Amino acid sequence: MKLILSDKNLDIPEINHSSIEFIDLSKLKIAGCIGCFQCWTKTPGKCVIRDDAVNVYPRIAKSNKVLYISKVKYGSYDTIMKTMLERAIPIQQAFIRLLHGETHHVQRNVIPKQAVIIGYGDISAEEQGIFRQLIERNAYNMNFESNRVIFVPENELEQIVRQEVLSWEK
Repeated sequence: MKLILSDKNLDIPEINHSSIEFIDLSKLKIAGCIGCFQCWTKTPGKCVIRDDAVNVYPRIAKSNKVLYISKVKYGSYDTIMKTMLERAIPIQQAFIRLLHGETHHVQRNVIPKQAVIIGYGDISAEEQGIFRQLIERNAYNMNFESNRVIFVPENELEQIVRQEVLSWEK
């Protein structure tokens, strides 16, 4: 499965005629994680908050190619994307494993991913470095086999996304 998670709506006709699922997070109701960890203890693999996130994180888990599109704020994902990624914790287990000498969560039936992360906006070199470091730190817990980070000005976003979508179809 191929998935695009975006923090804004994009006019990309190629998405409508392909095997790629596009989710515009800005149109969904997604509450912040409350840190109750019931998704690990009482309802393993399922968040107790019943909103749109419960339909998104299973799709993330089943996807082998994921394109994350987020405005970069202070070297991190913008609020909409960050909230969704925090709510995706049910796809991990509470158990910890050693991986490359570090502790990371055990995945719960999560397909390894080829991930492309597009950060857009007016992003300084320092913010780009912080964002790249964030992606590398999250890659193990997000089960990335590979990842690539692209930075673009907002006015070039749709063109770059279109190019990525077309490369996936080849």
